Amino acid sequence: MRGLKVLGAGALLAVTGLAWAAPQVQVVGLFPGAAVLVVDGQRKLVKVGQSGPGGVLVVSADSRGAVLRVDGVERSYSLSREYSDGFAESSKRQLSIAKGIGGHYWVAGSVEGHPVQFLVDTGATSIALNDGHARRLGIDYRVNGLPLQVSTASGTVRGWKVKLDSVKVGSLEVLGVEAVILEGGSPTEALLGMSFLGRVGWRVEQDVLVLESKH
Repeated sequence: MRGLKVLGAGALLAVTGLAWAAPQVQVVGLFPGAAVLVVDGQRKLVKVGQSGPGGVLVVSADSRGAVLRVDGVERSYSLSREYSDGFAESSKRQLSIAKGIGGHYWVAGSVEGHPVQFLVDTGATSIALNDGHARRLGIDYRVNGLPLQVSTASGTVRGWKVKLDSVKVGSLEVLGVEAVILEGGSPTEALLGMSFLGRVGWRVEQDVLVLESKH
């Protein structure tokens, strides 16, 4: 009988310890008033004041960090930090982009080391820049580019196909990326097209665009 009691207490202790185990939480995206959480493998965009998977509450969030309430305890966390022992962070690099003005996805990046603000366009076959963008970024497209004619909404315009040495968005960098430079003011924004997106993984989850390295 005594042995049975000890076994029962041990089983109770094991169950109790399991109940106390903290959820595995990771922040993979930060935005003003919201954070993208991964809790025990479940990803969700959670706004301030709302609870996500596992009951994790987002108390506050901005581009610098978030305050989360996990099991009743509030802590400040930065982006892509490990919050629980034994949780192995994926070797793949990820970037989460929230939907912006006009329902579009905007992201800061760089071309040849020069900063540029991209409009993500999954319908564009390649990165597309106007000649003004190219001059600012130091791209000598007339010398190094291949001339071509491009059909746009406003008609046919002259363009040049070029190869960019480096295009970087967040921690994701792709080398040797095809781009098209168009004469005139179109496109008004630098378009991040499939010549970059096709070299990384991308998907949309709850109005959040997730870019992920393939290696």
